[in-house]
Amino acid sequence: MPALNALKAFEAAGTTGSFTRAAELLNVTQSAVSRQVRQLEEQLGETLFSRRHQHLVLTPSGRVLLRALQQSFDKIELTVRAISQKNDVNRLRINVPPTFAARWLVPRLGRLREAFAQLDLSITTRVDDGITDSNRLDCAVRFGDGEWNNLESTLLMHERHIAVASPALLDREGVDTPVDLNRFTLLHVLSGEDQRYLTWQHWLDAARIEGVDTDNGHEFDLLDLSIQAAIDGMGITIADRHMITAELASGQLRQVLDVEVEGRQSYWFVLRPEQRASGTQRLFQQWLQAEAAASASR
Repeated sequence: MPALNALKAFEAAGTTGSFTRAAELLNVTQSAVSRQVRQLEEQLGETLFSRRHQHLVLTPSGRVLLRALQQSFDKIELTVRAISQKNDVNRLRINVPPTFAARWLVPRLGRLREAFAQLDLSITTRVDDGITDSNRLDCAVRFGDGEWNNLESTLLMHERHIAVASPALLDREGVDTPVDLNRFTLLHVLSGEDQRYLTWQHWLDAARIEGVDTDNGHEFDLLDLSIQAAIDGMGITIADRHMITAELASGQLRQVLDVEVEGRQSYWFVLRPEQRASGTQRLFQQWLQAEAAASASR
């Protein structure tokens, strides 16, 4: 086996594409990294990098080795972390959608503390923080249709879509019957790059409103941003009623027409199949389900 230092030097250089940046990460000199990689290449009898001006390009052999090392180092890191944290039985590491975290989960954490004072959460909202290949997460909340490979899903709640805007905007423009939505800016939420969720069209179909230009308007990659834009009087958005309970109660937002549509996607509590839900996970899942049921009933 090659020396571990040489493998680590190569992995850092391959990840950064630079001996200099790899040296900064490893807190060694640039010449030390270069020498370790050169010795590794001599031992393997293969060239791992094509040296280009200002950067490194992996050869086919280099790409194969880098992929294997990254997976191996990640597994070592996760295993060490799992061992060091095994006694932290009252902490749950969860990943949830950003809007769900900000508008639904965090405002309820006080009630979670009252119910289970011993339970601590570590919450992340990064989209790429996947539970399927990460021992760092104990559970997650996912938004979708409930069908994910290698995950067990339990339904928490369905979306309930309503059209909302700031009262000041509606009072200024006036909302006649039938309402002329073309007088307002429509606020949209993106489901991906250059692709919107179809919530506006579904709501318009349910309201039996035709002739509305849905091509124009502002777009946001988070529902939270679209809601905030509506609060600030920028236009009308379609939002999940569960996510704007406080704003409706305080009068920051007002519903436009008495039309509510069940969303095509929902929020789910998910675990890896190989996980046996611990007592802490079960407590948190049951609390989430109870809070979701209460939210739906209200």
